[in-house]
Amino acid sequence: MFSDTRDILRAIATTVVPEAKALAESEWEDVERIIASALSKRPPVIVRQVMLFLRTVQRLPLLRYGARFTSLDDARRAQVLNWLQDNRIFLLRKGMWGLRTLVLMGYYARPAAADEIGYRANARGWEVARGSAGKSDQDAAREIR
Repeated sequence: MFSDTRDILRAIATTVVPEAKALAESEWEDVERIIASALSKRPPVIVRQVMLFLRTVQRLPLLRYGARFTSLDDARRAQVLNWLQDNRIFLLRKGMWGLRTLVLMGYYARPAAADEIGYRANARGWEVARGSAGKSDQDAAREIR
């Protein structure tokens, strides 16, 4: 899905989540797979809009910096993305927030990211964090239903 926009997506991702710079190729493939899976559930018109927005982000800095997004340093990339997310033009803001959401989902939905941040999903929710004992996960799941 991202064959011609992969570099743009990765440049945006490393600007939104700087820790993504340390991802191995297999981890980047996981990020892209998660995003592609989310987009596959959307109408084709939405997918086309996301791809168009990626290409727009790539070309917009030409006007100000004379270089494409992927050629900018980290500070300028952040300036471009901040300008988009705070823009008075609603479609630019909406596009940036949607793209940012996809990037965050792609990065943090990876099982490795859950381990890195210490996320431990449990059917008992906050009871686990408070140290409540006595109920098994199956009992807690039955109560939720």
